Amino acid sequence: MTTRLIAAVLVTDPDSGRLLILRRSSHLDFAPGEWDVPSGKGEPSEPITATAVRELKEETGVVVAEADLRLVHVVHGSWGAEAPGMFMALIFHTDRWSGTPHNAEPDKHDTIAWVPSNDLPQPFTHTTLVAVQRYLDGGPILSFDGWPGAG
Repeated sequence: MTTRLIAAVLVTDPDSGRLLILRRSSHLDFAPGEWDVPSGKGEPSEPITATAVRELKEETGVVVAEADLRLVHVVHGSWGAEAPGMFMALIFHTDRWSGTPHNAEPDKHDTIAWVPSNDLPQPFTHTTLVAVQRYLDGGPILSFDGWPGAG
């Protein structure tokens, strides 16, 4: 069974604490119309921090140095049209970045927004929502998700 490695980045504004999020386009197979943080699949032999930097820039135009990423959560699961088999998502946080955030992939997202981290819009991609909530609560860094009946 193949395991997909995914990087996601929680980008916060250091002044307001707001979180940068994207709404997935309604035509996508996975989580259509749901809010999410910038994320994407790793390329063969690509370090996961490089995946995080690349995906963040590709989706939002935001530039971050690998050294400014901090691992805050890991999700391991098995589900979804874009992640057949199993997946492991490493969620990073940064409040040190440059650029002007914009929807750089309008074919994948229909909206980009800064939102208060304690007032996330719905629907929000479940796996990412769990990671965001656990990060904000200072909870455990690891969660399992995606199996029927998993808690």
